[in-house]
Amino acid sequence: MADDSLFDFLHMEIVSHVYKEQQSGKGEMDNKDRAVCVSVLESMGFRVGQGLIERLTRDSPSFKDELDVMKFICKDFWTKVFRRQVDNLRTNHQGTYVLQDNKFSLLTQLSNGKQYLDQAPKYLAFSCGMVRGALSNLGLDSVVTAEVSVMPSCKYQ
Repeated sequence: MADDSLFDFLHMEIVSHVYKEQQSGKGEMDNKDRAVCVSVLESMGFRVGQGLIERLTRDSPSFKDELDVMKFICKDFWTKVFRRQVDNLRTNHQGTYVLQDNKFSLLTQLSNGKQYLDQAPKYLAFSCGMVRGALSNLGLDSVVTAEVSVMPSCKYQ
């Protein structure tokens, strides 16, 4: 229980620090500055995801196909990082997978509803990077995006 809170607070402080560093010396942040912040957070997450997946798959047999990789991400990887499995995994059978988490831990501290919906992307960039880094180390080059319509629910594609 305490580990969850520590990770949540650390994540919030990392996001806050990256945004403050980008804003220092400037007045208002524009879209370019926000994009730089999201990119920095996503890069941090990418490296963390690579390291985590190396440790988690050390003793695992190799995966047969993309679907096995995605099932591993949804069950084992997600459980280790966020202490619960993904609620839903869907595919369009053309290489696009959608992971849905109805109670995403990094958003539950923020809001339940639509109050801070505009703030959600900066809190999802790190986790998008983690998933992309994990997939990269498993041999799948991907683009990972997150979408939030009602907090704390989010979808990763």
